[in-house]
Amino acid sequence: MDISEAMSFINSYTKSGGRITDLSRAQDLMERIGSPEKRLKFVHIAGTNGKGSTLEYISSALMLSGFRTGQFTSPYVLHYNDRIRINGQDIDDEALCELAERVRDATGDLPYSQFEITMAIAMLWFEREKCDVVVLETGIGGLLDSTNVIPPPLLSVITSVSLDHTAILGDTVEKIAAQKSGIIKSGSACIVSDDNPESVKMIVAEAAAKAGAELIPLEPCRPFGDGGLYSAFYYRGVKLTPAMIGMHQRYNAQAAITACLYLREKGFYVSDRAIMEAVETTQVKARQQYIKGEPDIIVDGGHNPAGVNMLALMLMYLSTRGRKIYTVMGMVDSKDYRECVKTVAGHSDCFFAVEGFAPNCVPADTLADIASFYTAAQTGSLAECAEKAKALALENGGVAVICGSLYLASEYLNSISDQ
Repeated sequence: MDISEAMSFINSYTKSGGRITDLSRAQDLMERIGSPEKRLKFVHIAGTNGKGSTLEYISSALMLSGFRTGQFTSPYVLHYNDRIRINGQDIDDEALCELAERVRDATGDLPYSQFEITMAIAMLWFEREKCDVVVLETGIGGLLDSTNVIPPPLLSVITSVSLDHTAILGDTVEKIAAQKSGIIKSGSACIVSDDNPESVKMIVAEAAAKAGAELIPLEPCRPFGDGGLYSAFYYRGVKLTPAMIGMHQRYNAQAAITACLYLREKGFYVSDRAIMEAVETTQVKARQQYIKGEPDIIVDGGHNPAGVNMLALMLMYLSTRGRKIYTVMGMVDSKDYRECVKTVAGHSDCFFAVEGFAPNCVPADTLADIASFYTAAQTGSLAECAEKAKALALENGGVAVICGSLYLASEYLNSISDQ
C-alpha cells in the first residue's frame, strides 16, 4: 500500500461513520487489530476549548523529562499525519501505509468513521514504538467518543466547556459537561480547568465521585499585571509567561502543571524545569498563533462562540494599545457563524470575508453582510484578502488576523509554508 492507497482507504469512510449509541463499534475495531490500547498508558483530555494547548503543555513537559510521548489530536492542521505524533514528530508515510494496510485487512463491514480508523492506526504505532505514555485528545464529546475505549487512564483532564456540537452533545453547557465527563473512569484521577463555571465543576465532581476517581484540586493561579499579549501568571510563587497568547492560556497551563505534578506522583518524574520550559516555549499552530513579522499576524482556528470570544479579548487588548485590526474570516455552516462574525467584526477596522476552503463554508457575501453592520467589509479569495489585510496592517502599524474556521487556518498556514 502506498500513500495514495492509504489515504484512499482512510477517505473511504465518512467523518462520523454510522450513528452510534455506545462504544461497541470502536471496541470491535480495536479487538480486530489486537487491542493495542490495552498495553498503553494514557492521559485523556476532553473539553470544548483548550484541549490542544493543554495536551501540548503536558506532552512537552513529558518529552523534556525523557519520556517517549505519543500525541493524538484532531483535526489535523497542516496535513493528515500531524494528528499522530511521537515526541512531536508526525507519523511517517511508510509507517502510516504499513499500519493502514494492517487496519484495512482487519476491518469488517461496520460503518466505521475516519476518526476510528485514524485512532486504530495511531494505537498500533504508539504500541509498536513503545511509547511510555500517550496524551490523547477526544474528538467530539467524551462518553461516546471512540477514544473512550481505552482502559482507565493515568489521568483525565476536562478543559474549558462551552456550547459547541449542540446537536450531538446537548443544548446546555451542563449537558455537554456530562458528555465530556464520560471519560472519567474508576481507579483513575481527574482535573477540571478552573475557567469553567461552577455548574460544570460540580458535574465533573459528581462524575468523579460516581466513578470512584480522585478529583485533583488546583493550586491558585494569580495573573501578573494586566494580562497582556502573553498572559503571565504566578503559580506556587513562580512567575511564568506562556509562549502562546491569550489570557485563557494561564488556565490551560494551570491544568497542565497540575497534571504533570500528579504524574510525578505516579512514577513519571517530570522535573520542575521541564514544566516551566514547557509552559514558556510550547506553541500550537492555528490556536491564536502569533506570527511576528512585518506585519504581525494572528492565525486562529477557534470556531465556536467561546473560542471566538477569547480571540476578541485579544483583539480588544491590541486595539486599546493603538493597533489596527484587519481581519480575514471564513466559517462553515455547522457553526454559529452569525455570532462569531458579529463578535470579530466589532473589533476589526476592516473585515474580509472568504469562502472556498471547505465544502460547507458559508458564502462570503453572507458573512460580509453580517460584518457590514459593524465595520467596513468586502469579499475575495483567501489569497487576495490575506494580502490586502497584511498590506493594510503594514501600512498602519496594525495586525492581520486570519480566523474563523480551522480549515481556513490550515489552508492559510499551508500556503505560507510553501513560500
